[in-house]
Amino acid sequence: MRLPEMELLGSFLGEGWKERFMNKRKKEGFFITLEGPDGSGKSTQSLLLARYLKRKGYKVVHTREPGGTSIAEALRRIILNPKNRISKVTEVLLYEAGRAQHTLELILPALQDGKTVICERYTDATLAYQGYGRKLDIRMVKELNRIASSGLQPDLTILLDLDVREGLNRVRKISRGRMDRMERESIRFHERVRKGYLEIASREPGRVKLITVKETPQKTHLEIVKVIKKLVK
Repeated sequence: MRLPEMELLGSFLGEGWKERFMNKRKKEGFFITLEGPDGSGKSTQSLLLARYLKRKGYKVVHTREPGGTSIAEALRRIILNPKNRISKVTEVLLYEAGRAQHTLELILPALQDGKTVICERYTDATLAYQGYGRKLDIRMVKELNRIASSGLQPDLTILLDLDVREGLNRVRKISRGRMDRMERESIRFHERVRKGYLEIASREPGRVKLITVKETPQKTHLEIVKVIKKLVK
């Protein structure tokens, strides 16, 4: 984390934040993210994972992006409203603004308190959707991610993978046709997003664990539990 971000984080969390955060996080807290194309079941699986870890005695914070705080949720409504015409640069900056607030207000304090944070989407989503999907400069997106996240990276990322058309059909069925602005993008866009996710997984196999979506949510959950058991006791 560079000096400007450290100063910003320090002003938000108070004196001695770094020592408290690092000590407690090493002892207890984990930062777990769930990623994947639209319709892959991130919300369902994050809920199942949160319940599983709570039963194991962990203090869990379940959150999402865009969103997680009042400001970030307001930005979410702007970003996903299909009536809004948003340029791709404006879009990525809105996502990053929400992430900056979310990270400083919710995620980092929770980790500082030794809690396990489970987040639906984080920086990988921006890289996949705005970098690969929108074809924005990858280096620029990575730098924006670094700034907005204050340099925070997940300890573990579960990447749920399934065919793009199947995923969008699931979304269409669940939403009864009321798809948001991102879900309404073209098949080609969503295929680029999926390709981006798979490239991220191939480059960071230690952090990103690829799980093919199964026939039922419970079967997929069991695959996730196998991964989680290697991380937590």
